[in-house]
Amino acid sequence: MKIVVDDLSGAEIAGFLDEHVQQMRSITPLESKHALDLDELRKPEITFWSVMDGDTVVGCGAIKRLDAGHAELRTTPARKRSGIASLLLEHIIAEAKCMGFTRLSLETGAAEFFLPARKLYEKFGFVPCTPFGDYRPDSNSTFMTRVL
Repeated sequence: MKIVVDDLSGAEIAGFLDEHVQQMRSITPLESKHALDLDELRKPEITFWSVMDGDTVVGCGAIKRLDAGHAELRTTPARKRSGIASLLLEHIIAEAKCMGFTRLSLETGAAEFFLPARKLYEKFGFVPCTPFGDYRPDSNSTFMTRVL
């Protein structure tokens, strides 16, 4: 497996992200869905990585610059309980430090479905926080942050 910076031009990643968005729409009310579309993910303030197993995308993640020291973390693993999410999270945290960020924050779901993700983020030192950036309080969201 390898983690690569992805320009989001391939059909494989487009399909992977579309599948993720469809899954989130089935779980989360539309007004609480915060997934970004491909055009939004291609903005210059976002760095996007794909986890590749051969030619297959098995996970992805990104950081979005909020300000000089603060970035938002986004991850989407495909294979649950396979170590991909941890591998990706370690990689993105290291890259964020190299980019000079001092804080990473994230939004994830508050429903039971998202409990494994919240536990993973806690394992990596993320703690609950108030909404950040453009987010507003939302009973369907959990906000977490970590000092780097």
